[in-house]
Amino acid sequence: MDIALDLGTANTKLKINDDSIAIDEPSVIAYDVETNEILAFGNEGYRMLGRTSKRISVVFPLEGGVIAESGLVEELVNIFLCEICTSRVVMPRVVACIPGEITEVEKRAVVNAISSFGVRRVLLIEATKAAAFGCGLDIMSAHGNMLVDMGAGTVDIAVMTLGGVSAGKTIKNAGNAMDEEIIKYARRKHNLIIGKAMAKSCKESIACVIRPEKELVFRLKGRDALKGLPKWVDVTSTEIMQVIADIGVGIINGVVDVLEETPPELIGDIHTDGITLTGGLSQLIGMKELLEKETGIKIRQSKNPADAVVNGCFKATSYIDEAEAQKDTLNPLMMVY
Repeated sequence: MDIALDLGTANTKLKINDDSIAIDEPSVIAYDVETNEILAFGNEGYRMLGRTSKRISVVFPLEGGVIAESGLVEELVNIFLCEICTSRVVMPRVVACIPGEITEVEKRAVVNAISSFGVRRVLLIEATKAAAFGCGLDIMSAHGNMLVDMGAGTVDIAVMTLGGVSAGKTIKNAGNAMDEEIIKYARRKHNLIIGKAMAKSCKESIACVIRPEKELVFRLKGRDALKGLPKWVDVTSTEIMQVIADIGVGIINGVVDVLEETPPELIGDIHTDGITLTGGLSQLIGMKELLEKETGIKIRQSKNPADAVVNGCFKATSYIDEAEAQKDTLNPLMMVY
């Protein structure tokens, strides 16, 4: 059995066949602080976010696309793998995605978390390569493809050709950073304390990076920072646009930086084919239009942007044997462990 694993900062996704994604749940885990007993995970754990007693801690054990709490990530990965691997007779091979710019220590942490389940082989593929496979891009030919994968923890930008990355960059300020800015804004401007789930709902409902044609309104609910009583305020999409503007500018600058580092021949391919956007954050209102305006290059939105990486990881399972054969080459498609 070959398993595709997208161990994301916000969501963990697993796929074992072409039909559908077997698991798509938040990368969250709830545990008893005193006994370290796992109480909930995934969707059930997310529903507990901000609603528990002091004895129960609900955390996202991944930050910025890498492991922040290794023990909890191992527990989470084991739980999800157990749900789809009912028999231990056949040890599966796992293809997992990683951000483009992480250290060997961070790569090893991902491998150890997956290996703790008892898999036969772990292969790591960069998120941009996986997303390119998921979008149907041909990155194995001598043709330049540029892709921007926008997730909760990171924004990965890469120009790919011949199965490798010619120029790339990883930006750590992404979807989660926008949530944090919304939380800070509510506290600073309205003396309103809100949780992460409320900030995320606000972002997904009305956040934008260009002024919208129609003003959208979202009601933030939380606690009054001065009185300690329940309170709500209505915020507009224009307000939220100004709150997350710096992060949006950082993403645009990152794309421009990668274009400046790209060889001229590949730039010609990109100008002809355009830039492909994947990841949940790419669905932000106005993101496609803003990138087109700032780069002068046409932007293509993938069909299922949030699932592109896990779909690509699954397609990459067909290259496992090839990856094992070329694991000692200078620019392997996947890293074999």
